[in-house]
Parts: sequence; C-alpha cells; structure tokens
Amino acid sequence: MLTAKQNMLEVIRGGNPDRIVNQYEAVYLMFHPFMFASPLLQKGQENVVNAWGVTNSFPEGTPGAFPVHTPDKIVVKDIEHWRDYVHAPSLKFSQDQWDQIKEQYDAVDGSKAFKAAFVAPGLFEQTHHLCEITRALMYYITNEDAMHDLLKYLTEWELELAEGICSNLHPDALFHHDDWGSLDSSFMSPAMFEDFLLEPYKEIYKYYHEHGVELVIHHSDSYGANLVPDMIEMGIDVWQGCMMETNDLPGLVKKYGGKISFMGGIENRAVDFEGWTDENCDAVVRRVCEACGNKYFIPCIAQGGPGSVYPGVYDSLVKSIDNLNKEKYGIEHPEEGRLPLQVLF
Repeated sequence: MLTAKQNMLEVIRGGNPDRIVNQYEAVYLMFHPFMFASPLLQKGQENVVNAWGVTNSFPEGTPGAFPVHTPDKIVVKDIEHWRDYVHAPSLKFSQDQWDQIKEQYDAVDGSKAFKAAFVAPGLFEQTHHLCEITRALMYYITNEDAMHDLLKYLTEWELELAEGICSNLHPDALFHHDDWGSLDSSFMSPAMFEDFLLEPYKEIYKYYHEHGVELVIHHSDSYGANLVPDMIEMGIDVWQGCMMETNDLPGLVKKYGGKISFMGGIENRAVDFEGWTDENCDAVVRRVCEACGNKYFIPCIAQGGPGSVYPGVYDSLVKSIDNLNKEKYGIEHPEEGRLPLQVLF
C-alpha cells in the first residue's frame, strides 16, 4: 500500500493511486515564527489586534476568525495615504526561534505526509483586512495606483517571509490562504484579478517552487472556476476549498486535470450544521467521489484546514472515505498509519 504522500502524488500526477486520498491525511500543516508573533485566534476570542493592527474575532459556530470593521477599527483611514497606516511587522527572528520550529518539522515523518508551511492571510485578504472589504473592492476600481503600491508592499513582505521559511524550515509544500470569491462569484473579474494579483502571486509561488517546495496548495473556499487558468499560470498545484456545485467541479477536473488538481467538493453547508448525521456525511462523500473520480481530485471539507465547525463532522467524513476505499479498492487504512490530525482552527 502506498503511503498517504505517495498516493496523493499519484492522484495529482494522474498516475496510479491505489485509493482515494482522505482529506488532509497527506498534508500536515506546520507553523513558522511569525505565527507565534501574531497567533491564530481560537474559537470564542473577540477583538484581538494582530501584528498588522487588524482587529479580529472568532465567534462560536463559525469556521474561522474574521476582521472587525467598525469605523474605529479600520486600519486604513485614507487609501491615498495608506503608508501612514500600514506598517509591516518585523520578520527578524532569532536563530533559536527558527530552530525551535525546525524541531517540530523534523519530528514529522515526511515519508507519510507533506510538511506544509501554513501562510495566511494572502494578498487579497490582507488588503480587505486592512481596508474593509467593500472599501477595498471599491479602491481596486477608484484608486488603482494606490492598490498596486499596497500589493507590492505586501508582496515584498511575503517574499521575505518565504525566504525565512525556505532557508530555515525547508518545507516540501506550502498551504497558502487567500479567498477570492463567494459561493457563486469571484470578487473580481478575471481581467481585474490578472491586473492586480497574477504577477505578485507568480513571483511568490515561483520563489517557493525554486527553493525546495514541491507542492503549492492554495486555499479559496469559494467559486473560482473563472480563475483556474490564472491559478495554473501562478504555479498553483492544488486548489483546496473548491465548491462542488457552483464551480461544476467534475467539469473542472475533466478540463484542467493534469495542469492543476482540486481538493474539496465537500461543502461545509452540505455536511457541517446543527443536527448533522453520519448518514448524510456518507451520502455527500459518495456523491462527490463518484462525480469527480480519483485522479486530479481529493475529496475534502471545503474550509481551510482539517476540522469542522461542529465537532465530529470531520471525523465522520474521514470514516466515510475509509469505508469507500475498503469497498472500492479493498484497502483498509489503519489509524497507526495516519499522522495525527493537526487542527489549526
């Protein structure tokens, strides 16, 4: 039997996988020192100011934290003078800090799963975290030069972060967040998206690929079918979070498989709700896997990390995929063969 990592590579290369990849079993999300300087929120925390000056809250019953944008908490008060408000946090960490994180990387069995550096938020999200989303989207139209300059500033910071990650931690995968759409639409037209985000992401993802990162996995739990050609040009290997219905995921797998792979299809709204059941989780898993096949596709909950809003849902999906693998491929996946779940949220 292939390891989870070997099997995932067979899936995304269109080779000979011996089973369905089970969500995040082949991707182990890892930290870096900045995440301790500006840590992810835990459920229930409110009005926490991060290193960029952005106030965030993480209410119960939601899949993640989000900025608080009451007028007094919006960081950028005047987009034409954004430099007066946006001050990039330092990425100068001691070697002892890097070594502490490297010990965590070394403790993970890299033969079983990719060691994936986790980076969030991405460029687009950072602009609306700083500006507020409706204002940011307006600025992309009315203040193009300022937004290009802001994105350049954020890109330079991300490249400095990438240099530190690659030279000190040597991950073989990157898991990068940046939500680019809603359920049924991208936030920008492809033309606007290409104008603002294509080149910065090509630069960032090229750096990672050229410095030992085999897989770039980009999270956007949204509609994004119209952006897939740009994702491919950016150097994204796996789009994680892709919605099933609005994206016509089976059609995307058929059209673009071999150029990019898709990790998702199991939408939170379909399985992750009050009163959820194992039976419903199993039915959704079977429907998604039957529709999308076993090459260039990894069934996975759409949210940007292993876990679920309602306790037990993620584990139920894992069991359903395991049962499907036993039925279709005669393979049982013993728990001792799977790395322990790394829950970030």
